Amino acid sequence: MARRLRFNGTGSGGGGCPAIHEDLDSGEVIVHGPPLTDPQDLARLQHLGEGEVPIVVPRELLVDFGPKTGDRTRRLIDLEEFGKLFESFEHTAWRLETRRRFASDEATDTYAQFIAGQPVQWDYNDRWCTNVRAHTAQGKRFERVRIVDNPPTPGQLYLLDNAKRNCAVGEDIRNLWREEADRLRLPAEDFWLFDSRYVALLDFDDDDNLLNAELITEPVAVNRYAQVRDAAWHYAVKYEEFAARLGT
Repeated sequence: MARRLRFNGTGSGGGGCPAIHEDLDSGEVIVHGPPLTDPQDLARLQHLGEGEVPIVVPRELLVDFGPKTGDRTRRLIDLEEFGKLFESFEHTAWRLETRRRFASDEATDTYAQFIAGQPVQWDYNDRWCTNVRAHTAQGKRFERVRIVDNPPTPGQLYLLDNAKRNCAVGEDIRNLWREEADRLRLPAEDFWLFDSRYVALLDFDDDDNLLNAELITEPVAVNRYAQVRDAAWHYAVKYEEFAARLGT
């Protein structure tokens, strides 16, 4: 079975450059770069086994993107503390949604209306909308990319309808087909990235209930999520255009 690899980073902006990946299951580190080929250099290497290939990478690559510890202690925050992040951020709150359903959505009256084929009576003055309006009025940004299956799940279609309300109060919501997300090797994680400085990685149970969030502040780790944001945002389509293509 193929490894679950995470791209940590590269020391250059171009392709074909030395880079570091991590195996998310084993914790092994994969480094690639140009091979060391000079026979005199090879003769001086110790413990070079059969089938092993020595490579050359800049020292900065290991410093910037190599794992700093073997086992990083997860810092979990409860839902109350998670909610406070939306009041304290300074510039941007950016979200990647990769799930096919959310149990909290399905417990709402609006979801029942949507599934029944009725016009959804969205509340434009609930706590979320009030907070978004207050922050965007100060020039802050709420943005998110939602990954959508083909065909979309009922929960994804519900959120596509929901985007009309959220964008009306100040969010910028875009969509990306899951096939495209897989091509871009986006992680199958739901997270919020705040101010490009800290990440709230959302933790769900097997019934799709949000339990808590892991707060990530290590710069190298946060940088990986910022790279995910940039790739997803570049290819995602504004919700109006995406909905029009579906005929919804």
